[in-house]
Amino acid sequence: MTLTLRNALSFIFCLLLPLTTVLAAGGVKGETTGDVILTVSGKISAKNADGTATFDIESLRALPAQTVSTTTIWTEGVHVFTGVPLALLLDKLGSSGSTLRASAINDYTVEIPVADLAPQAPILAYEMDGAPMHRRDKGPLWIIYPYDSSPDYQTSIVYSHSVWQLDRLEIVD
Repeated sequence: MTLTLRNALSFIFCLLLPLTTVLAAGGVKGETTGDVILTVSGKISAKNADGTATFDIESLRALPAQTVSTTTIWTEGVHVFTGVPLALLLDKLGSSGSTLRASAINDYTVEIPVADLAPQAPILAYEMDGAPMHRRDKGPLWIIYPYDSSPDYQTSIVYSHSVWQLDRLEIVD
């Protein structure tokens, strides 16, 4: 079988078409229209603004969501959190780094090994109990693990990874 340039380009296009469709549906392709609440930089292939991927709340809501019902050490009682699985977001962005640097509005920053992210946990929560989270409520974004589901999620390391008022992610080696 002879692989011509035209065949090779057609093959590459076919591989990339589903990715661009997903990214367009998720709001990564093209500029965000609302207030940017998350900027992702570093080793990502999908970008929409000055070498980064920016998200407003609607572009995050357009991505597949996961719901987690759990207690936290920072809140009273069980709460229902809704958001995008962090591993899914990184996959959609074509992430190629091994470390996720998560930073909050107040510049609190923590490094999370990408290998530690499960397909469904943690989530990048944008709702708590069906309502948007505001800054005074640890929002607009909060990295949430299903703390009640396993003792593995009840460690000081996992708690330190639970960044609230998150506004930046950077993918590094």
